[in-house]
Amino acid sequence: MKITLRKVGRSPLHFEKDRDQIKLKGFLQYDKEKLVVLDAKLSGIVVTDCAVCGEEFELEVDEDLKFYISDGVFIDEKNSMIDVVEAKNGELDIDELLESEIELIKSDYHCCEFCEMGED
Repeated sequence: MKITLRKVGRSPLHFEKDRDQIKLKGFLQYDKEKLVVLDAKLSGIVVTDCAVCGEEFELEVDEDLKFYISDGVFIDEKNSMIDVVEAKNGELDIDELLESEIELIKSDYHCCEFCEMGED
């Protein structure tokens, strides 16, 4: 699902995207300094590998996400150090954003319930 940034105004533009057992639901809204804010919740189940035993397990996810989106290259002249996603061709690809968030979660250190209890 691609959203054209010029269609985002001061009123929230709601979106919802499901993939397998996980959902990204939130809104986009024009914020300031030519940036759009994405405010969303990522929830559901991600299948990942245990960092200890290597077995696959289901990880419950419930995270709040907040990003700023720039239409093109963002130059932080005020050194505000905010998280900015640079959109290409004036569009935000929600599918790509969801996929990158899932991969970021999977790349973290997670243990299955057996390894957390110290069993092998």
